[in-house]
Amino acid sequence: MSKRILITGGTGFIGHVLCRELLARDYELTVFSRQPAETVKSSCGRVEAIRDLQQLRSHPGYDAVINLAGEGIADKRWSESRKQELRDSRIGVTETLVEVIRSWDQAPNVVVSGSAVGFYGDQGSATVTESTSPNDEFTHRLCRDWENAAKPLGDDGVRLCFSRTGVVAGPDGGFLERMLLPFKLALGGRLGSGTQYMPWVHRDDVVSALIWMMENPDASGPYNVVSPNPVTNAEFTRSLGRVLHRPTLFPAPAPVLKVALGEMARLLLTGQRAIPEKLVSQQFQFRYPDLDQALTQSVAPGAAGQKG
Repeated sequence: MSKRILITGGTGFIGHVLCRELLARDYELTVFSRQPAETVKSSCGRVEAIRDLQQLRSHPGYDAVINLAGEGIADKRWSESRKQELRDSRIGVTETLVEVIRSWDQAPNVVVSGSAVGFYGDQGSATVTESTSPNDEFTHRLCRDWENAAKPLGDDGVRLCFSRTGVVAGPDGGFLERMLLPFKLALGGRLGSGTQYMPWVHRDDVVSALIWMMENPDASGPYNVVSPNPVTNAEFTRSLGRVLHRPTLFPAPAPVLKVALGEMARLLLTGQRAIPEKLVSQQFQFRYPDLDQALTQSVAPGAAGQKG
């Protein structure tokens, strides 16, 4: 009998690819999304779509849950109301999910819940592992509370994993899509000094890591889901220029970004030199550890040689 999985955030940049990969592995999927069922199925494939988690109250249960729900952190300027929306879409949904799971006849074997390397806050050039102490700022508090919302399930005996994901590159969406036009017009350049680290990762590796966490009975706790080869913003900029065969001569000065984006400029001007210490130590294999290869596949799918 196929195992049944509940996914929140299944129509997102990562989620819809995850759904199709899980379907290819013969899992049965239920996807929570506020999108119409037709939209969910068009994006995700052969899934059951629900629009309200309360529909699953007193449910027989699922074998696993992957919780990726959350508004895009860089979609809008961070007003106080926007910050609350970000919290509600992550923490509020996770709290409701936990409450609903606790009403099931049978608890899931594992819950893989979303988070981000923003958990650590700005870390300068220091190497960041899963045991690094965080710098207290908005992104840390957001991720901390998001993770804490799921932790009562651990008290119930459910195996819990947290995917502290980096900046995700992949075709047809995500942050990279917003960068392509200025770079293609030869108007791209570093952000601020360019010395801040960008803990990047290819979407295919995120999907593989989520499934690995779900299927590996020894996996638990937080995982930095980032490439083993972090780069600075200046290095990322040069790599994207190489892939697109364009110069990168137009830096965006930090004061301009701060005026334009307010507090959200910290997403661009600070970072973490995060490494996937736990994934590597547990023999997870990255498909795209090299930035040039990952960016080539992202801007021209099929053009990059793929590693097995």
